[in-house]
Amino acid sequence: MSAELKAKLIDRALAEGFAAVRVTRPDAIPEAKPRLERFVAEGRHGQMGWMEERIGWRGDPAALWREARSVVMLAEPYTPETDPLEVLERRGRGAISVYAQGQDYHDVVKKRLKRLGRWLLEEARRDAVAEDPAIKVFVDTAPVMEKPLAQAAGLGWQGKHTNLLSRELGNWFFLGSIFTTLDLPSDEPEREHCGSCTACLDICPTEAFPAPFQLDARRCISYLTIEHKGPVAEDLRGKLGNRIYGCDDCLAVCPWNKFAKAGRDAKLAAREDLLAPDLAYLAGLDDAAFRAQFSGSTIKRIGRDRFVRNVLYAIGNSGLARFLPVAQSLTEDPDPAVSDAARWAVGQLHDL
Repeated sequence: MSAELKAKLIDRALAEGFAAVRVTRPDAIPEAKPRLERFVAEGRHGQMGWMEERIGWRGDPAALWREARSVVMLAEPYTPETDPLEVLERRGRGAISVYAQGQDYHDVVKKRLKRLGRWLLEEARRDAVAEDPAIKVFVDTAPVMEKPLAQAAGLGWQGKHTNLLSRELGNWFFLGSIFTTLDLPSDEPEREHCGSCTACLDICPTEAFPAPFQLDARRCISYLTIEHKGPVAEDLRGKLGNRIYGCDDCLAVCPWNKFAKAGRDAKLAAREDLLAPDLAYLAGLDDAAFRAQFSGSTIKRIGRDRFVRNVLYAIGNSGLARFLPVAQSLTEDPDPAVSDAARWAVGQLHDL
């Protein structure tokens, strides 16, 4: 009966809009914990203290919920309609990572996961597969190592850029998981298919990959513009270019993207105002205007100060003298990181 339930689950997940679904077990990634411990011990997690604080749960999915017997891993595409690298040449505009250009994916994907989970419970009870089944759903906010679990489930593999990619989907997709007490048949894990390709490693502006399949978050632009608090090291600021929230370089050059599927949920489609926003406008946002501008967006969570700091680095890197008054107007900003970024930007633009 569990095999029949799994088959119906797959059909239902695809009907809900997910592009792929696979199943694994909570104890399927024993190598994840020692890898995570080494990553943290080497300090490569930077300021992300939550990784260390919840390392027991993060490194061992079975410890997160002891009653769980299966983990359903699902993929939700957000493939861009245009080349995300093109905006990097528009120095007066900001580059926002593709995943953050639409509505907050946490909310969008989680709602779909909950619908699918409720259906799974009802179907399991109807088929008498289990007397009192239970589920828990996660989308990137709990201590769950989604990428290793997804590889163990056969959904894809962690490439040399450490992100998950798939022969059927490329690497433009979100991951969601449903932990359940139901004992569903597991799928075979996926093996690595990167071969000799190093495109993702070669394009990284900050050389954030010490070796293939390894990341030092402290040099990653996504980490620096989203997770890192306070001023960014001066030797890295110039390498940020006009990237003001995240970075897509290593994802965009992956050859497997030729198989990427278009996203099906309009809520995840890019907002026109986030495709290449004007840097001067963004620099002028106060806290209230920032919150209004990014209502419903994942960008909202980093707050106005960190975001404007990023915008000022982009202004300093723009080479456009017309931005000098914008930077000068923020040199006395109450936030120390913003005022520091403004003074740096002024210094970059002053002699143009």
